[in-house]
Amino acid sequence: MIFDEAIVVHGLKKSFKNVKVLEGVDFSVKKGTMLALLGPNGAGKTTTIRILSTLLQPDGGKAFVNGHDVVENPQAARESIGLTGQYAAVDEYLTGYENLAMIGRLYHLSKADCKQRATALIEQFDLVEAQNRIVKTYSGGMRRRLDLAASLIATPPILFLDEPTTGLDPRSRLMMWDIIEKLVEADVTILLTTQYLEEADRLADKIAVIDNGKIIAQGTSEELKSHVGKERLELTIQRTSNFAEAMSAIGGEGLQHDESNRTISVATDGSVHEVKRILDQMEQKGITIDTLSLHKPTLDDVFMQLTGHKAEVEKTEEL
Repeated sequence: MIFDEAIVVHGLKKSFKNVKVLEGVDFSVKKGTMLALLGPNGAGKTTTIRILSTLLQPDGGKAFVNGHDVVENPQAARESIGLTGQYAAVDEYLTGYENLAMIGRLYHLSKADCKQRATALIEQFDLVEAQNRIVKTYSGGMRRRLDLAASLIATPPILFLDEPTTGLDPRSRLMMWDIIEKLVEADVTILLTTQYLEEADRLADKIAVIDNGKIIAQGTSEELKSHVGKERLELTIQRTSNFAEAMSAIGGEGLQHDESNRTISVATDGSVHEVKRILDQMEQKGITIDTLSLHKPTLDDVFMQLTGHKAEVEKTEEL
Protein backbone atom coordinates (compact mmCIF):
# COMPACT_ATOMS: atom_id res chain seq x y z
CA MET A 1 0.00 0.00 0.00
CA ILE A 2 1.09 3.56 -0.72
CA PHE A 3 0.42 5.59 2.42
CA ASP A 4 -0.81 8.77 0.69
CA GLU A 5 -3.44 6.81 -1.27
CA ALA A 6 -6.85 6.72 0.43
CA ILE A 7 -8.36 4.37 -2.16
CA VAL A 8 -6.51 1.76 -4.23
CA VAL A 9 -8.23 -0.49 -6.76
CA HIS A 10 -6.29 -3.10 -8.71
CA GLY A 11 -7.62 -5.61 -11.24
CA LEU A 12 -11.19 -5.41 -9.93
CA LYS A 13 -13.59 -7.86 -11.61
CA LYS A 14 -17.29 -8.51 -11.22
CA SER A 15 -19.86 -10.41 -13.24
CA PHE A 16 -23.58 -10.99 -12.80
CA LYS A 17 -24.32 -14.40 -14.32
CA ASN A 18 -23.00 -14.11 -17.89
CA VAL A 19 -22.70 -10.32 -17.87
CA LYS A 20 -19.18 -9.01 -17.24
CA VAL A 21 -19.57 -5.67 -15.48
CA LEU A 22 -15.99 -5.00 -14.33
CA GLU A 23 -13.06 -6.41 -16.29
CA GLY A 24 -9.91 -5.48 -14.40
CA VAL A 25 -10.47 -1.93 -13.13
CA ASP A 26 -7.42 -0.05 -11.80
CA PHE A 27 -7.25 3.38 -10.18
CA SER A 28 -6.24 5.14 -6.98
CA VAL A 29 -7.24 8.30 -5.12
CA LYS A 30 -4.81 10.36 -3.05
CA LYS A 31 -5.87 11.50 0.40
CA GLY A 32 -7.67 14.83 0.44
CA THR A 33 -8.45 14.81 -3.29
CA MET A 34 -11.40 13.93 -5.50
CA LEU A 35 -11.50 11.43 -8.34
CA ALA A 36 -14.48 11.49 -10.71
CA LEU A 37 -15.38 8.12 -12.20
CA LEU A 38 -16.97 9.24 -15.44
CA GLY A 39 -18.90 6.95 -17.75
CA PRO A 40 -22.22 6.11 -19.41
CA ASN A 41 -25.02 4.06 -17.89
CA GLY A 42 -24.01 0.44 -17.42
CA ALA A 43 -20.28 1.20 -17.50
CA GLY A 44 -19.70 -0.24 -14.01
CA LYS A 45 -19.56 2.93 -11.88
CA THR A 46 -22.14 1.91 -9.30
CA THR A 47 -20.80 -1.66 -9.10
CA THR A 48 -17.38 -0.24 -8.26
CA ILE A 49 -18.86 1.92 -5.50
CA ARG A 50 -20.79 -1.03 -4.06
CA ILE A 51 -17.63 -3.13 -3.88
CA LEU A 52 -15.62 -0.34 -2.25
CA SER A 53 -18.37 0.24 0.31
CA THR A 54 -18.43 -3.54 1.09
CA LEU A 55 -21.98 -3.99 -0.25
CA LEU A 56 -20.78 -6.39 -2.97
CA GLN A 57 -18.04 -9.00 -3.12
CA PRO A 58 -15.71 -8.76 -6.14
CA ASP A 59 -14.99 -11.82 -8.27
CA GLY A 60 -11.34 -10.87 -8.55
CA GLY A 61 -8.78 -8.17 -7.89
CA LYS A 62 -8.06 -6.11 -4.79
CA ALA A 63 -9.58 -2.96 -3.30
CA PHE A 64 -8.26 -1.01 -0.31
CA VAL A 65 -10.01 1.81 1.56
CA ASN A 66 -7.89 3.78 4.02
CA GLY A 67 -5.42 0.90 3.96
CA HIS A 68 -8.04 -1.78 4.70
CA ASP A 69 -8.82 -4.62 2.31
CA VAL A 70 -12.57 -4.38 1.68
CA VAL A 71 -12.90 -8.18 1.48
CA GLU A 72 -10.55 -9.28 4.26
CA ASN A 73 -11.37 -6.46 6.71
CA PRO A 74 -14.75 -4.99 5.72
CA GLN A 75 -15.63 -3.65 9.18
CA ALA A 76 -12.50 -1.47 9.31
CA ALA A 77 -13.20 -0.25 5.78
CA ARG A 78 -16.78 0.71 6.73
CA GLU A 79 -15.52 2.75 9.68
CA SER A 80 -13.58 4.95 7.25
CA ILE A 81 -16.31 5.77 4.76
CA GLY A 82 -19.54 7.62 4.17
CA LEU A 83 -21.83 6.77 1.25
CA THR A 84 -24.42 8.76 -0.64
CA GLY A 85 -26.13 6.53 -3.19
CA GLN A 86 -28.14 7.37 -6.28
CA TYR A 87 -31.34 7.67 -4.26
CA ALA A 88 -31.73 9.57 -0.99
CA ALA A 89 -31.76 7.01 1.85
CA VAL A 90 -33.72 9.02 4.41
CA ASP A 91 -36.85 8.26 6.43
CA GLU A 92 -39.72 10.29 4.98
CA TYR A 93 -41.72 10.20 8.23
CA LEU A 94 -38.98 11.64 10.44
CA THR A 95 -37.90 15.26 10.49
CA GLY A 96 -34.56 16.28 9.03
CA TYR A 97 -33.08 16.63 12.51
CA GLU A 98 -34.47 13.25 13.63
CA ASN A 99 -32.94 11.55 10.58
CA LEU A 100 -29.48 12.86 11.42
CA ALA A 101 -29.81 12.07 15.12
CA MET A 102 -30.92 8.52 14.30
CA ILE A 103 -27.90 7.95 12.02
CA GLY A 104 -25.64 9.29 14.76
CA ARG A 105 -27.02 6.79 17.25
CA LEU A 106 -26.51 3.97 14.74
CA TYR A 107 -22.85 5.04 14.66
CA HIS A 108 -22.88 4.70 18.50
CA LEU A 109 -22.36 8.42 19.08
CA SER A 110 -23.51 9.75 22.43
CA LYS A 111 -26.75 11.75 22.56
CA ALA A 112 -24.74 14.94 23.13
CA ASP A 113 -22.48 14.23 20.14
CA CYS A 114 -25.50 13.36 17.98
CA LYS A 115 -27.11 16.68 18.83
CA GLN A 116 -23.91 18.61 18.14
CA ARG A 117 -23.23 16.90 14.78
CA ALA A 118 -26.86 17.09 13.63
CA THR A 119 -27.10 20.79 14.49
CA ALA A 120 -23.80 21.59 12.76
CA LEU A 121 -24.69 19.64 9.61
CA ILE A 122 -28.18 21.15 9.38
CA GLU A 123 -26.59 24.59 9.39
CA GLN A 124 -23.83 23.57 6.95
CA PHE A 125 -26.33 22.14 4.47
CA ASP A 126 -28.78 25.06 4.70
CA LEU A 127 -31.59 23.05 6.28
CA VAL A 128 -32.17 25.13 9.42
CA GLU A 129 -35.66 26.31 8.48
CA ALA A 130 -36.72 22.80 7.46
CA GLN A 131 -35.06 20.79 10.26
CA ASN A 132 -38.33 20.19 12.16
CA ARG A 133 -40.41 19.33 9.09
CA ILE A 134 -40.95 15.70 8.10
CA VAL A 135 -38.79 14.76 5.12
CA LYS A 136 -41.85 13.82 3.07
CA THR A 137 -42.38 17.57 2.57
CA TYR A 138 -38.81 18.19 1.34
CA SER A 139 -37.91 18.97 -2.27
CA GLY A 140 -35.57 16.63 -4.18
CA GLY A 141 -32.62 18.94 -3.64
CA MET A 142 -33.27 19.16 0.11
CA ARG A 143 -33.47 15.37 0.38
CA ARG A 144 -30.14 14.99 -1.44
CA ARG A 145 -28.52 17.53 0.90
CA LEU A 146 -29.93 15.72 3.93
CA ASP A 147 -28.70 12.39 2.57
CA LEU A 148 -25.21 13.81 2.08
CA ALA A 149 -25.29 15.29 5.58
CA ALA A 150 -26.24 11.87 6.99
CA SER A 151 -23.19 10.30 5.32
CA LEU A 152 -21.00 12.79 7.20
CA ILE A 153 -22.49 12.39 10.67
CA ALA A 154 -19.52 10.30 11.86
CA THR A 155 -16.94 12.54 10.10
CA PRO A 156 -15.54 9.85 7.77
CA PRO A 157 -12.23 10.61 6.03
CA ILE A 158 -13.48 9.04 2.76
CA LEU A 159 -16.76 9.73 1.01
CA PHE A 160 -18.38 7.87 -1.89
CA LEU A 161 -20.83 9.96 -3.92
CA ASP A 162 -22.74 7.88 -6.47
CA GLU A 163 -24.28 10.32 -8.97
CA PRO A 164 -25.34 12.72 -6.17
CA THR A 165 -26.85 15.40 -8.44
CA THR A 166 -28.81 13.25 -10.91
CA GLY A 167 -32.34 14.59 -11.30
CA LEU A 168 -31.69 17.87 -9.49
CA ASP A 169 -32.65 21.23 -10.94
CA PRO A 170 -29.74 23.57 -11.91
CA ARG A 171 -29.95 25.64 -8.70
CA SER A 172 -29.89 22.55 -6.44
CA ARG A 173 -27.04 21.07 -8.48
CA LEU A 174 -24.92 24.21 -8.04
CA MET A 175 -25.64 24.18 -4.30
CA MET A 176 -24.50 20.55 -4.09
CA TRP A 177 -21.34 21.39 -6.03
CA ASP A 178 -20.50 24.16 -3.55
CA ILE A 179 -20.97 21.77 -0.63
CA ILE A 180 -18.83 19.06 -2.26
CA GLU A 181 -16.03 21.55 -3.00
CA LYS A 182 -15.97 22.62 0.64
CA LEU A 183 -15.69 18.99 1.74
CA VAL A 184 -12.55 18.55 -0.37
CA GLU A 185 -11.17 21.80 1.07
CA ALA A 186 -11.74 20.21 4.51
CA ASP A 187 -9.44 17.31 3.43
CA VAL A 188 -12.16 14.72 2.82
CA THR A 189 -11.22 12.20 0.12
CA ILE A 190 -14.05 11.80 -2.40
CA LEU A 191 -14.80 9.25 -5.10
CA LEU A 192 -17.55 10.72 -7.27
CA THR A 193 -19.41 8.87 -10.00
CA THR A 194 -21.14 11.03 -12.56
CA GLN A 195 -22.49 11.22 -16.10
CA TYR A 196 -22.24 15.02 -16.12
CA LEU A 197 -19.11 16.16 -17.93
CA GLU A 198 -19.39 19.65 -16.47
CA GLU A 199 -19.58 18.18 -12.97
CA ALA A 200 -16.38 16.17 -13.41
CA ASP A 201 -14.64 19.13 -15.05
CA ARG A 202 -15.46 21.51 -12.22
CA LEU A 203 -15.08 19.31 -9.14
CA ALA A 204 -12.49 16.59 -9.70
CA ASP A 205 -8.73 16.74 -9.20
CA LYS A 206 -8.46 13.72 -11.51
CA ILE A 207 -10.87 11.90 -13.79
CA ALA A 208 -11.03 8.22 -14.70
CA VAL A 209 -13.16 7.38 -17.74
CA ILE A 210 -14.83 3.95 -17.50
CA ASP A 211 -16.62 2.22 -20.37
CA ASN A 212 -17.70 -1.42 -20.71
CA GLY A 213 -16.19 -2.30 -17.35
CA LYS A 214 -12.69 -0.96 -18.10
CA ILE A 215 -10.81 2.23 -17.31
CA ILE A 216 -9.96 3.64 -20.73
CA ALA A 217 -8.29 6.90 -19.67
CA GLN A 218 -7.11 8.69 -16.52
CA GLY A 219 -5.70 12.11 -15.74
CA THR A 220 -6.59 15.67 -14.90
CA SER A 221 -9.24 17.39 -17.00
CA GLU A 222 -6.55 19.31 -18.88
CA GLU A 223 -4.47 16.17 -19.46
CA LEU A 224 -7.44 14.35 -20.93
CA LYS A 225 -8.32 17.30 -23.14
CA SER A 226 -4.73 17.46 -24.38
CA HIS A 227 -5.15 13.94 -25.82
CA VAL A 228 -7.83 15.31 -28.11
CA GLY A 229 -5.25 17.86 -29.13
CA LYS A 230 -6.24 20.66 -31.38
CA GLU A 231 -9.09 23.12 -31.37
CA ARG A 232 -12.17 22.14 -33.34
CA LEU A 233 -13.88 24.00 -36.15
CA GLU A 234 -17.61 23.28 -36.25
CA LEU A 235 -19.69 24.06 -39.33
CA THR A 236 -23.40 23.80 -40.07
CA ILE A 237 -24.01 23.17 -43.77
CA GLN A 238 -26.99 24.74 -45.51
CA ARG A 239 -29.72 22.32 -46.61
CA THR A 240 -29.32 23.27 -50.28
CA SER A 241 -25.63 22.24 -50.29
CA ASN A 242 -24.27 18.72 -50.83
CA PHE A 243 -23.30 17.36 -47.41
CA ALA A 244 -21.06 14.58 -48.76
CA GLU A 245 -19.12 17.09 -50.88
CA ALA A 246 -18.71 19.33 -47.84
CA MET A 247 -17.15 16.47 -45.86
CA SER A 248 -14.86 15.64 -48.79
CA ALA A 249 -13.81 19.27 -49.14
CA ILE A 250 -12.90 19.57 -45.45
CA GLY A 251 -11.15 16.22 -44.89
CA GLY A 252 -8.59 16.49 -42.11
CA GLU A 253 -7.84 14.81 -38.79
CA GLY A 254 -10.59 13.57 -36.49
CA LEU A 255 -13.46 14.52 -38.77
CA GLN A 256 -16.84 14.10 -37.05
CA HIS A 257 -20.24 14.64 -38.62
CA ASP A 258 -23.97 14.52 -37.96
CA GLU A 259 -25.82 14.46 -41.25
CA SER A 260 -29.27 14.82 -39.70
CA ASN A 261 -28.25 18.11 -38.07
CA ARG A 262 -26.00 19.04 -41.04
CA THR A 263 -22.96 19.58 -38.78
CA ILE A 264 -19.29 18.84 -39.42
CA SER A 265 -16.51 19.13 -36.84
CA VAL A 266 -12.80 18.95 -37.67
CA ALA A 267 -9.60 19.39 -35.65
CA THR A 268 -7.54 22.46 -36.60
CA ASP A 269 -4.56 24.36 -35.21
CA GLY A 270 -6.89 27.31 -34.60
CA SER A 271 -4.97 29.68 -36.85
CA VAL A 272 -6.67 32.17 -39.15
CA HIS A 273 -4.75 30.66 -42.08
CA GLU A 274 -6.13 27.15 -41.40
CA VAL A 275 -9.70 28.35 -40.99
CA LYS A 276 -9.43 30.45 -44.17
CA ARG A 277 -8.07 27.44 -46.09
CA ILE A 278 -11.09 25.33 -45.11
CA LEU A 279 -13.54 28.11 -45.98
CA ASP A 280 -11.86 28.64 -49.36
CA GLN A 281 -12.20 24.91 -50.11
CA MET A 282 -15.88 25.07 -49.24
CA GLU A 283 -16.41 28.10 -51.47
CA GLN A 284 -14.67 26.39 -54.39
CA LYS A 285 -17.08 23.46 -54.04
CA GLY A 286 -20.06 25.80 -53.89
CA ILE A 287 -20.89 24.80 -50.31
CA THR A 288 -22.87 27.33 -48.28
CA ILE A 289 -22.27 27.49 -44.50
CA ASP A 290 -25.06 28.50 -42.11
CA THR A 291 -22.96 28.77 -38.94
CA LEU A 292 -19.30 28.50 -37.96
CA SER A 293 -17.65 28.23 -34.53
CA LEU A 294 -14.18 27.47 -33.16
CA HIS A 295 -13.71 25.99 -29.69
CA LYS A 296 -11.09 24.37 -27.51
CA PRO A 297 -11.37 20.65 -26.65
CA THR A 298 -13.93 19.79 -23.96
CA LEU A 299 -14.54 16.67 -21.90
CA ASP A 300 -17.37 15.94 -24.32
CA ASP A 301 -14.76 15.75 -27.11
CA VAL A 302 -12.62 13.48 -24.92
CA PHE A 303 -15.57 11.21 -24.20
CA MET A 304 -16.55 11.07 -27.85
CA GLN A 305 -13.03 10.19 -28.96
CA LEU A 306 -12.57 7.53 -26.27
CA THR A 307 -15.96 5.82 -26.42
CA GLY A 308 -17.32 6.70 -29.85
CA HIS A 309 -20.44 8.30 -28.37
CA LYS A 310 -21.44 11.26 -26.24
CA ALA A 311 -21.94 10.96 -22.50
CA GLU A 312 -25.48 9.99 -21.52
CA VAL A 313 -27.41 12.15 -19.11
CA GLU A 314 -30.67 10.25 -19.11
CA LYS A 315 -31.13 8.30 -15.91
CA THR A 316 -31.75 4.59 -16.20
CA GLU A 317 -30.97 1.76 -13.84
CA GLU A 318 -27.28 0.91 -13.89
CA LEU A 319 -25.45 -2.23 -12.97
